[in-house]
Amino acid sequence: MSLGRCATLLLAVALLAGGCASAPPAVGATDASGVATGAAAPAPRNPVDPWEPFNRRVSAFNDAVDDAVLRPLATAYRDYVPSPVRQGMGNLFGNLGDVWSMANHLLQGKLHSGLDMGMRVLTNTLFGLGGLLDPATEAGLQRRSEDFGQTLGRWGVGPGPYVVLPLLGPRTVRDSFGFVVDRQFDGSRLFDSEATSYAYTALELVYTRSELLATTSLLDQAALDRYTFVRDAYLARRLDQVYDGAPPLEIFDDTDAAPAANPPATPGAGRPPAPVVR
Repeated sequence: MSLGRCATLLLAVALLAGGCASAPPAVGATDASGVATGAAAPAPRNPVDPWEPFNRRVSAFNDAVDDAVLRPLATAYRDYVPSPVRQGMGNLFGNLGDVWSMANHLLQGKLHSGLDMGMRVLTNTLFGLGGLLDPATEAGLQRRSEDFGQTLGRWGVGPGPYVVLPLLGPRTVRDSFGFVVDRQFDGSRLFDSEATSYAYTALELVYTRSELLATTSLLDQAALDRYTFVRDAYLARRLDQVYDGAPPLEIFDDTDAAPAANPPATPGAGRPPAPVVR
């Protein structure tokens, strides 16, 4: 089974399980005085994270897999693979990813940046040994990554609820479907051999995880609630990416704080001052 099909299956399982994640309210609950109140009122749900109980369980599972497998592999990769080799692999992964980024720039109607990304791919492919080197950055052609989730957001598709997928990590519903499309154009698709394709994906995953070792170490030390911190950071970052660093301002409803349009009259209000009698 291909990784794209696995992602589709995992997304379906996540959405199905998310709908069943909340326990039904207890029947026969009593108040402080011991009087039966019938069904207990359910706790209010976070509108951006209605599947939080399920998401927390999946997040804990992903953290356990990361601690047992991914983090040790990434640490060994960082410590034992020479830096020039790691840099070359990162350049190669980035150059192949830039092809799909270019396509998403164009799909979003951003012609100028799409052409810049095309020039970046062409420069690194021709003059960077197929992408192992990165002369495009030195020439001022900066990487501006885009994915299909951003493209959907650009054309008005809302993010939907936050969801944590097994082994794939935090997403929104929109970004989950975008990820399935992204996988169809991943660099691993260039290889005819399925074994080589999986090896490429595994190496890319280990490389990406090695680049995040310092970040996750800081997160472990600083975050009081790791789940909430990761969720809020992910949603803020995706909002910033969809709007190219200029998300719309949030509008707050302050009608309750506004003064009354017609305040009640007070005795003597609006009358001229009484004349002074000498």
